[in-house]
Amino acid sequence: MTTLVLLRHGETPLTPERRLSGSGGSDPGLSPVGHRQAQAAAEALAHRGDIEAVVTSPMRRCQETADAVAARLGLSVQVDRDLREADFGDWEGLTFAEVRERYPDDLSAWLASPDSPPSGAGETTQQVIHRVAAVRENLMAQYTGTTVLVVSHVVPLRTLIRLALQAPPHTLFRMEVAAASLSTVTYKNDDTATVQALNDTHHLKSTTRS
Repeated sequence: MTTLVLLRHGETPLTPERRLSGSGGSDPGLSPVGHRQAQAAAEALAHRGDIEAVVTSPMRRCQETADAVAARLGLSVQVDRDLREADFGDWEGLTFAEVRERYPDDLSAWLASPDSPPSGAGETTQQVIHRVAAVRENLMAQYTGTTVLVVSHVVPLRTLIRLALQAPPHTLFRMEVAAASLSTVTYKNDDTATVQALNDTHHLKSTTRS
């Protein structure tokens, strides 16, 4: 059994306003709340006790989250560029309401088809799926039979969950993956996948805004 524990990065200053923050944007770090969330996740994962490797997106908020966990677990951090967030093109920094107001046709096309990019030559959902599926295969080969922590973003993590469920692409928009939440996918030797947990935030009860 190979297990991927999926951790979304902690909050950034953009997260509470639900602003799009992809690989083509400002690359913000964690907010004070986000740092507390990362520490809370680290404690929960230390209590879990079976994490053998930590792999993260190269983006600042993920590296800060992964570093907090790895320090608590006594592990090193491996960076995989293909775990980065989607590039949202001209939508970077906007809320969905603002995107719908400014780019209604492009947004409708993006929601309807994984082959439609965000405005301004952003990355299509299909492009994200392709690179994230490759990451999954590499992790399965490198860490067979172990438990690996994957620190990434909303779109890549939803993609890993969707692929495990063998669900259609539009289901990406029908699952919640909150900041610093934990999800778990297990893979048997025949590559059969099972989603064991989704959007677990119990470890965050002690974190508060300030």
